[in-house]
Amino acid sequence: MSGKPLLVTCGLPYTNGPCHIGHLRTYVPADFYVRYMRRAGEEVVFVCGSDNHGTPIVISAEQEGSTPRALSERYHQHFYDTFRRMDVVFDRFGMTDDTMNRETTQSIVERLIENGYVYAETVSQSYCPDCERFLPDRYVEGICPHCGAIARGDECDQGCGQHLEPGEIKDAICKVCGGKAEYREQEHYFFKLSAFREFLLDYLPALRGTSTARNYALGWVKELLHDWCITRTLDWGVKFPGRDDLVVYVWVDAPIGYISFTKEWAEAAGADWKDYWCGDDTRVTHFIGGDIIYHHCIFWPALLKGAGYGLPYAVVASGMVTIEGKKFSKSRGYVVWTNDDYLDVGLPADYLRYYLLSYTNHTKELDFSWKVYAERVNNEIVGTLGNFIYRTMYFAEKE
Repeated sequence: MSGKPLLVTCGLPYTNGPCHIGHLRTYVPADFYVRYMRRAGEEVVFVCGSDNHGTPIVISAEQEGSTPRALSERYHQHFYDTFRRMDVVFDRFGMTDDTMNRETTQSIVERLIENGYVYAETVSQSYCPDCERFLPDRYVEGICPHCGAIARGDECDQGCGQHLEPGEIKDAICKVCGGKAEYREQEHYFFKLSAFREFLLDYLPALRGTSTARNYALGWVKELLHDWCITRTLDWGVKFPGRDDLVVYVWVDAPIGYISFTKEWAEAAGADWKDYWCGDDTRVTHFIGGDIIYHHCIFWPALLKGAGYGLPYAVVASGMVTIEGKKFSKSRGYVVWTNDDYLDVGLPADYLRYYLLSYTNHTKELDFSWKVYAERVNNEIVGTLGNFIYRTMYFAEKE
C-alpha cells in the first residue's frame, strides 16, 4: 500500500445518445481495476461524469426542438442509471455543464493566459452564407487536407485521425442546410501546445498504462506539434474569459471535468482535492477509449503542466469494438445497446462483465458475437465455474 491516494477516471460519455457495448469496454475494466486496488489495500477514488458541450449536442437539441441542457440532463441520467445496472459505481458522476466545472475551467484558462501559454490570432473559419453563421467542428464536413478522407470540422474521423484546426478542412459543406460554406476571418485563441514538445518527449516514456497509448502519443510528438485553437463560436459551453461571443473548446473543459468531479466528491467527503491533482507525486489513472489517446496523452498533460497541476500517472487505452465482424456503426445497425439489447431482456450484468474482461487483451480489438458470448457463458461460467461450486457444495454437505 502506497502513501499517496489513487484517483481513477473514465473517459466521459457524451450526452448525445444512449449507452452501447463500446462504452462498456472502458467502464467495466476500470471498475474491475478499482475493486482490485481496494482489495489490495489502496485508497482509491473513482470519478467520472457526462460530457455536455460541443456542436453535436447543439445540433441534436435543435433537431428535436429541445435545449442542449435538457438533452444533456436526460442522457446524463441515462448513463448514470445504466452504469449502476452494470454494477459500475462511481464515487462521483458529475456534469461538465455544472457550475463547478465552469468555474474550474475558466480558472485554469486564466492561469494559462497568465503563464503566457494562450494567444489570440485571426484565422479563417468556415461560414455558411445561407444560415448566416460560423460553422465550428461538426457543423461542417469536408475533405481532410492531410489524407483526403471525408472529415469533420475538427477531426479526420474517417481517415488519418488527425486533429483539424478551424479553416483547415477543404470543400467545406454546412451540416445544417447542406450548402457550400465559405471562409471568413475571426479572432480566436490558441494554446501553445508546440511549447511543450520537449516536456512531452521527456514525460511520455515514463507514462504508465498501456504501451499503445504511450507509443501512439510519442509518434505524434516526434513530428511537429501544432498549437491548438481552444475557442469556438457557440452559445453553448463555458465562456472564454472576457469574451461573451466565444466558448472554450469542448476538449478543454471535458478533461478539466476530472478535476471538477474530484472537487465535488472531496467537498461531500470532507477531503482535499489537491491531494489528487497537485504536486509531483500525484497518482491519476485515466481509462479511455483508443480513439482519444491524442487528447489524453498529448493535449491534456501539456495543459496541466502549463497550469501548474500534477500529471497523469497512467493512461489505459482500450481496443476498439466490432460487432459480429463488422465495424461499429449505429446507422447500419452494427451496434449492441446496453439497455435495449441486453439488460432490458433480462440478461445478467455479470455475464457481460465477464465476457468483456476475459475475451481478449484489453488493448486488442474486441469482436462482440452473440454466439461466442453464449458459448463462453455456458462453457466457462455455467459449465466450469458453476460445476465447481456445485461439486464443492455437494461434497461439503456429505461431510
